[in-house]
Amino acid sequence: MNSKPLRLGVLTAFPPGRNSLNEFGFHVVKHMAANPDISKVVVFADETDAGPPMALEEHGEKVESIVSWKFNAVANPARLIRAIKSAKVDAVIINLQFATFGDQRIAGGLGLLTPALLRGVGVPTAVILHNLVDNVDMADAGFADSKLMAKLMTSAGRMLTRVILKADYVALTIPRYVEFLRDSYGATNVLLAPHGSFEEIAEPTFGPPAEGPRKILAFGKWGTYKTVDVLVDAFRQLIERGYDDLVLEIAGTDSPNSVGYLAGVQAACADLDNVVFSGYIEEDDVPGLFTGSTLTAFPYTSTTGSSGVLHQAGMYGRSAVLPAIGDFVEVIEEEGFIGQYFEPGDASSLADAMVKLLDDPGLNIEHGKRNYLAATGIPMAEVIDWHLFHLNDVLNKD
Repeated sequence: MNSKPLRLGVLTAFPPGRNSLNEFGFHVVKHMAANPDISKVVVFADETDAGPPMALEEHGEKVESIVSWKFNAVANPARLIRAIKSAKVDAVIINLQFATFGDQRIAGGLGLLTPALLRGVGVPTAVILHNLVDNVDMADAGFADSKLMAKLMTSAGRMLTRVILKADYVALTIPRYVEFLRDSYGATNVLLAPHGSFEEIAEPTFGPPAEGPRKILAFGKWGTYKTVDVLVDAFRQLIERGYDDLVLEIAGTDSPNSVGYLAGVQAACADLDNVVFSGYIEEDDVPGLFTGSTLTAFPYTSTTGSSGVLHQAGMYGRSAVLPAIGDFVEVIEEEGFIGQYFEPGDASSLADAMVKLLDDPGLNIEHGKRNYLAATGIPMAEVIDWHLFHLNDVLNKD
């Protein structure tokens, strides 16, 4: 182990910016700043129109933020290398998924060269990888408009996966992803890491809130494969079946490559008084968002890996209706979660799944308790200790 506390960098999307993985990045930084074995956390944050990176005032000057990249900017790798070298950090952790740096092919792909480039200039580098290109439906996720382009994108993605694997280590939270990278890519530096619960919170009250209407919550970045149209259709069916005490709350924003999507949905269901569009949810408002709901809905048509929103729902003891997509079901059940499943894209199947949880409070509570245990098994503080152990191993080898 190193004898002195480390000065660590974290390359991540960060609030108040709304790019993917910003919430996960925030909690990684927050818990790193609380760790006595870390002397400084330097956040290499994204440049957004939402304002400067959020300050963590409780940690004083221990956290420094440097705005050093921008979504869909081709200059990101060069800009990041300069910023990270200048900051003189002992090591960098990159909070990464395949669309982190952009949804435009060239800019997004160039950004994914960053781990290898950092290694090349002598910066010890770790990656927390949240999805695999091999498990992404390129057309459904909005990255390809034809089968040929989808095939080309997948091939390019595999090449970029090999580049990402140039990092000192790549951490994944899903056992099958670790096994896949070892078997398919021959990777020897991939590790199974705990996801971690964002906060250490008291055990919540399970089941529907004691007062007010029963609320169905959908939360995320919407468009492409995460769409709410089928959920609105299912909600209409519930009203027709006599469930007139329900509210559907759609929280969150458009996906970066689906600007205007939610405005179109809102216009299409203007006749429904009990559908609420809440927009972006500030970090402090997330607990109330979940604890005020009866169940959470995930109306996805495909997936790109584990679900951060499902982890949040579990933290607050919420049940979930989930799409019966083979890989997704296997991934979440490996993590210990449970859901009431429905056929993707089928409004009647989704409505039936919600009815099972609405009509059976005992089942709703049982699912909420299991999801709570799955989400809160390992605190984020222990995940940071895990990364410190492996980073020190890398530094001592160097």
